Amino acid sequence: MAETKSARPLSPHLQVYRPTITMTMSIVHRITGGALYFGTLLLAWWLVALASGPEAYGWFEWFISSIIGKLVLLGYTWALLHHMLGGLRHFLWDTGRGFDLKTANTLGWASIIGSLVLTVIVWGLAFVLSGVL
Repeated sequence: MAETKSARPLSPHLQVYRPTITMTMSIVHRITGGALYFGTLLLAWWLVALASGPEAYGWFEWFISSIIGKLVLLGYTWALLHHMLGGLRHFLWDTGRGFDLKTANTLGWASIIGSLVLTVIVWGLAFVLSGVL
């Protein structure tokens, strides 16, 4: 039997589409959701170490005080705030609002900028309240 070539077009994929802000925010929303899962494991480690006594808590405190631990906490803070703002954007869409292109793009940029600004505010407050600044 001879192979015949189908005249049907191939389904478009990432090579065909130009990335948009809403597409990027959808991907980042999924990634931050996954990051929050691992950040919650960090929270569970903190609670278990707190309940296990000074030696276990010392190990946790050693990790979280290191530069890597602080970077993990910074990333977790940003992921939490970005995911929250993305959730609010989706909630707005659930009400039937914000679907026009200009509003959708504005909300995407607002998620990025808002999450970065809120992360700086949260960390700034943490430094001020802890007496570092």
